[in-house]
Amino acid sequence: MVKEVKDVKETRTPRSEQTRTLILETALRLFQERGYDRTTMRAIAQEAGVSVGNAYYYFTNKEHLVQGFYDRLAAEHAAAVRPVLEGERDLASRLRGVLLTWLDVAEPYHRFAAQFFKNAADPESPLSPFSAESVAAREAAIAIHRECLAGSVTKADPELAELLPQLMWLSQMGLVLYWVYDRTEHTGRSRRLVERGTPIIARAVALTRFRLLRPLVRQIHGVLEEFLPGAAAGRVRGAQGA
Repeated sequence: MVKEVKDVKETRTPRSEQTRTLILETALRLFQERGYDRTTMRAIAQEAGVSVGNAYYYFTNKEHLVQGFYDRLAAEHAAAVRPVLEGERDLASRLRGVLLTWLDVAEPYHRFAAQFFKNAADPESPLSPFSAESVAAREAAIAIHRECLAGSVTKADPELAELLPQLMWLSQMGLVLYWVYDRTEHTGRSRRLVERGTPIIARAVALTRFRLLRPLVRQIHGVLEEFLPGAAAGRVRGAQGA
């Protein structure tokens, strides 16, 4: 199934990419103007100047459109954060740059995010960042945190090395929740939260390497393995492949 999706993407023509982008951008605008629940696929197609069938060809439903938004946001963030990851070595500075860059990239979508958050907050919704449908954007975000940690001078406990990037991503999800409700100018309080919070996270990561904390580290490891999104599934796949 994954290979089939990849093949479809590889055979897209420039014209089809333009049509897909047009539909996505039209949907984002209507979600902002009318709200997510009151926007229909028919309205999106009409505003985009394409047939309803054509709109469904590129996006099977509204949830798929939001996944397109997630993927776009992840790609824009991955590109914008390159100078930070290639220039900084201090973990707190790298994490600060990762999160502030995300806020910069997400700023144009702030009003839209507030519109559909009530749907995304439902853990059973395909719009949830923890859903199976959101796996591509979620893994892209975790990969940034993995690179953020790996490229820093901070040494973390090896037992947590694989799970720390997921924990760092969860801290980003906490920031996203705060950002959605932040009504200060240019979401200033969210930025202040990043400035104050990232040194604490970096210090906590650094403390994991001390032997005195090993029992606590092992407990954290067990909790993360059991409850972090995807961790349990990965453990099952590993056992099946053994």
